[in-house]
Amino acid sequence: MALTASPTAPDAPQQDGGAAYICPMCPGVESEGPAACPKCGMALEPALPAAPGVGAGAAPNPELLDMTLRLRNSLALSIPLLAVAMGDMLPGRPMEALFGAGLRGWVEALLATPVVLWGGWPFFKRGWASLVGRSLNMFTLIALGTGMAYGYSLAAVAAPGIFPEAFRGPGGRVGLYFESAAVIVTLVLLGQVLELRARGRTSQALQALLGLAPRTARRLSPCGHEAEVPLERVAVGDRLRVRPGETVPVDGIILEGRSALDESLVTGEPMPVEKGPGEAVTGGTLNGTGGFVMRAERVGADTLLARIVRMVAEAQRSRAPIQRLADRVAGYFVPAVVGVAVLSFLAWAAWGPAPALAYALVNAVAVLIIACPCALGLATPMSIMVGMGRGAGMGVLIRNAEALETLERVDTLVVDKTGTLTEGRPRLAEVVPAPGFRAEEVLGLAAGLERGSEHPLAAAILEGARDRGLEPAELRGFEARAGQGILGTVAGRRVALGNAGLLAELGLEVSGLLAKAEHLRGLGATVVFVALDGRPAGLIAVEDRIKETTPEALEALRAEGLEIVLLTGDSRSTAEAVARRLGIARVEAEVLPARKGEVVRALQERGRVVAMAGDGINDAPALARAQVGIAMGTGADVAMESAGVTLVRGDLRGIVRARRLSRATMRNIRQNLFWAFAYNTLGVPIAAGVLYPVFGLLLSPMIAAAAMSFSSVSVIGNALRLRRVRL
Repeated sequence: MALTASPTAPDAPQQDGGAAYICPMCPGVESEGPAACPKCGMALEPALPAAPGVGAGAAPNPELLDMTLRLRNSLALSIPLLAVAMGDMLPGRPMEALFGAGLRGWVEALLATPVVLWGGWPFFKRGWASLVGRSLNMFTLIALGTGMAYGYSLAAVAAPGIFPEAFRGPGGRVGLYFESAAVIVTLVLLGQVLELRARGRTSQALQALLGLAPRTARRLSPCGHEAEVPLERVAVGDRLRVRPGETVPVDGIILEGRSALDESLVTGEPMPVEKGPGEAVTGGTLNGTGGFVMRAERVGADTLLARIVRMVAEAQRSRAPIQRLADRVAGYFVPAVVGVAVLSFLAWAAWGPAPALAYALVNAVAVLIIACPCALGLATPMSIMVGMGRGAGMGVLIRNAEALETLERVDTLVVDKTGTLTEGRPRLAEVVPAPGFRAEEVLGLAAGLERGSEHPLAAAILEGARDRGLEPAELRGFEARAGQGILGTVAGRRVALGNAGLLAELGLEVSGLLAKAEHLRGLGATVVFVALDGRPAGLIAVEDRIKETTPEALEALRAEGLEIVLLTGDSRSTAEAVARRLGIARVEAEVLPARKGEVVRALQERGRVVAMAGDGINDAPALARAQVGIAMGTGADVAMESAGVTLVRGDLRGIVRARRLSRATMRNIRQNLFWAFAYNTLGVPIAAGVLYPVFGLLLSPMIAAAAMSFSSVSVIGNALRLRRVRL
């Protein structure tokens, strides 16, 4: 089994044998199987949890099983050991009467040895590895503390004569601390079990997503025969039948039938969505009462569900900038604690009451045990893991922890128009021919030219032409000019389609059409000019409806103090018409793709923290330039690759949810870090004995072990509260 600590965070596990186990605290640590992290000593966990009840992922966590077994056996021995050790406090000292002064020490050793050496073996093993690897961690302190207490007690039983008077208490006997060593190991084991269980719960959102996909699909052969096949055998282009109540197996397009689909587990929206022929369906969503036949478009790792799981898994392992503070502290923490333990030992040995060296040992052990930095290390990763999973369940995919942290500081939101504010499904509104041309002629040739384009307007013009019974003619010599339009030869005629700038560049005068164009733009339509054989032939108006949820989302964002900027390549008239309807004060229109990034940079130079929301290829530079890029999940893949946040449903209300999630997660992280720092700031001096001169109070190593375990579990418990945060 290979165990490595690479300088970069591991990629998501691959089916062909990539890293299967990673450390939740240390980026770059990966292993092919279960192991302990060589840096922090924590058990590695699966990089991608398997779906519930499927394959190897159905087996319980082997680390949890092992720690639970050690805990049960250690507890069974620690209880009678504690009774024997504390027997002197009972009237009549029954334990000494039962065993005798000499035998009682050996009874304690007999009970403690399996607990310390077998129950605590993982801690000693990891502590030794930390010393060899010069990466001191919590297990260094546990191993030193319990090892000192156990070794000292064993020597006191086997050779009491070697100890000077400073180690002897009343009656001249050397104190034994078997019960402290054993109970510390038992309490640390308890903390590990609780922690492993809680850490397992942080991946529940990911497991729920993995469990959405069915194991089989109903594939139809060309002759119509239906057969149930494993999901991995489904290929692109296969026809699949989805019956009422079944889960959609892969991403695809409905060919026949209609139904209402529950997409809530992917998008967070509770209302079923009506869908019919030609509409897209997503793998993992639940079919309602209707049945349909679909064509598989994306399968395996290319499905939206698989990409969501991969993105969330990678995001959960990313490091937030706030984590750097904890990392710097942790780097110096363990050596500092060892130094404090040594100073505590020397101070008690020099000035402590009799038996001074015994007091010195107990307090040094207490310092080592209570100061374990596990809570500090867990403070940020646990909150990030739970927060990312919570967002995924609501259709908000956050690529990395840096984007999550930055979101709460965003004060300016730049939004694209088409596909972001609007539905992104333009419809043909009107065709206005120039004198000497017919509307059917203009539309038919324009549709033929649009056959070579992937622009959203192209689909609207093609669909509008077909609705009017016009079949697009054959296209030759297609040319696209970014930000201006397209040119080509259709049915032997030279056709140009684009904005006024394109026609002006071709030397064509469109002044006769400008008044009508401005009128249509004032209504919110997008207008393109058409030229045929070197003459202005007319214009085509396409409208793209504003999404029903857009006004509500923008109102909520403005209420949070965000400035909204509309950034579009569309004409200023159209952009301002849309902006007026949505209450957007600032508009940047007629912006070429290359300039979108410059607009974002100009805002940043004014000190603004900018988020950019878009869905198209032309938005990618601006998405990458912004502090936080937000891509619509209904848009182009390159936009999602450039963005830090993806809204699965393409609904701007997802930005509101993302902001709330960011604030809740960062607040949770700050709480965790505060309590982790406060715990160690208060705990270490108390364990060292600063309260003894005034109050006569000392902290037992057993109480220190319980406090240490509680601190780690409390940090994880606080992080798990994010699963219930209202978004």
